[in-house]
Amino acid sequence: MHEPPIQQIVCCMGQPVSGNPSQFMMERAFAAAGLDWRYLTLEVAPEDLGDAVRGMRAMGFRGGNFTLPHKVAVVKYLDRLSEAAELMGAVNCVSIENGELIGENTDGKGFVESLRQMTDPSGKRVAIFGAGGAARAIAVELGLSGAQSITVINRTRERGEALVSLLRERVEVEATFVLWDGELEIPAEADVIINGTSIGLGDPQARLPIVADSFDARQVVADVVFHPVRTRFLREAAERGCKTLDGLGMLVNQGVIGFRIWTGVEPDRAVMREAVEEFLEV
Repeated sequence: MHEPPIQQIVCCMGQPVSGNPSQFMMERAFAAAGLDWRYLTLEVAPEDLGDAVRGMRAMGFRGGNFTLPHKVAVVKYLDRLSEAAELMGAVNCVSIENGELIGENTDGKGFVESLRQMTDPSGKRVAIFGAGGAARAIAVELGLSGAQSITVINRTRERGEALVSLLRERVEVEATFVLWDGELEIPAEADVIINGTSIGLGDPQARLPIVADSFDARQVVADVVFHPVRTRFLREAAERGCKTLDGLGMLVNQGVIGFRIWTGVEPDRAVMREAVEEFLEV
């Protein structure tokens, strides 16, 4: 008699959430690929992170995602990092291969894949609002993808200048810092404009403190916020003729990359996008 295959498990560790679009998306993708896998959402307190990571290996998990507040803290519990994760100093995706815990950051890669469906980032001048985790991941990946220059716009000078130093010294891309103080005009020379902050998350009327009339119709404007899909930032850009890119593409693409890392299988991207849209009722 043949033994039934062992069910494979990946997990998501982080802050408690009321429902998880990533869980819904990944479980749909596993089913579509004919894989008997499960994606568990686990609330893990910061003081228990080390035990939780060791438990992943002990229980035979195939990997997991890490959300706030664990993206930086998890690094010290891993055996090695990808180039991008090492540059960022943050991890959101871990795989377990031959007993080794390997850290990757798929946020920036997911964004770049989404952007490529609209424009090639190589040679582009980019302006990004924010210097936190998502903005940092995106800026590093855009630099590695050949962006000509990156302007970091942030309300905290210290964090913004730290990201600029990283981009110049480690990624070797031209980078400048602009202090975000009051209503800011969109940099006229930028080809790609990105909201890398959480402004607009869950609030379709929330607005970035920018001069909306300063958008140029030739610019591609992107938002990392995926709910609502059409943020006020994107609506204002579209009204001025810009091509816009919502945050759903980044969410789905980072999921696609994680799926590949864990399973070695190419998932059905359309199934994953449909699952997220169903979850968010869009």
